[in-house]
Amino acid sequence: MWMTKWMTKRRALAIALLALAADAQSHSDEELAKNLANPVAAMISVPFQFNYDEKIGPRREGERTTLNFQPVAPFRLNADWNVISRTILPFVWQKDIFPGSGKQSGVGDITQSFFFSPSKPTESGVIWGAGPAILIPTGSDDLLSAEKWGLGPTVVVLKQDRGWTYGALANHIWSIGGESDRADISNTFLQPFLSHTTKDAWTYTVNLESSYDWKGKEWTVPVNFTIAKLTKVGGVPVSIGGGLRYWLDSPESGPHGWGLRFVVTLLFPR
Repeated sequence: MWMTKWMTKRRALAIALLALAADAQSHSDEELAKNLANPVAAMISVPFQFNYDEKIGPRREGERTTLNFQPVAPFRLNADWNVISRTILPFVWQKDIFPGSGKQSGVGDITQSFFFSPSKPTESGVIWGAGPAILIPTGSDDLLSAEKWGLGPTVVVLKQDRGWTYGALANHIWSIGGESDRADISNTFLQPFLSHTTKDAWTYTVNLESSYDWKGKEWTVPVNFTIAKLTKVGGVPVSIGGGLRYWLDSPESGPHGWGLRFVVTLLFPR
């Protein structure tokens, strides 16, 4: 009799421990997914972002595939401040972006940003970071590069509450050198974003990646809808997601209509 009761209690204890472990794991995955929604989280992440766009150019005959390699690395300055390095290195395949342009493939220009960010949110829960954004003309083809060096400020402000993350990231880059026969640059980038992360680490996101060309006086405004799930591959946290984008506004030379996005992000939490 006592043996049966002891086995019953042991089984109940084992079930309770498994439930706690599962809950802790779920909470951990949820926190990682929430941190991934924060552009200045003190966490190393390596996103590979695939984009496909079409109907490019005046005849709407062009198409472009872009793979953005976007590593994020935090560095601790002291107990109160971090600096977050965010790099965007595009690999581009495109064709017929204007009549007679043919095909191009290779590396595009790098955008490198550094955000100086407090290690803790403000009393009201606001998270922010600010610093320089640098355009580096690494493009391997004339049609994949602005062939200009650029520099300007960048800032991000956001808040996270009950699974929601909302805020905006912005920068403005002016050309400061480069090929004299190429057009000067004065571009503003504005990315408002809203996402919701569930307890089982699904994240639903909508954002705008709008930019304004002050020289050409033209807007480029795609809206992105994505769904991502955080999981583990070989013990390494990985976020896998995808979705659709729609070009609300675009220059005559830009993409139009619908596009695709697919993202795989490796996470290396401290």
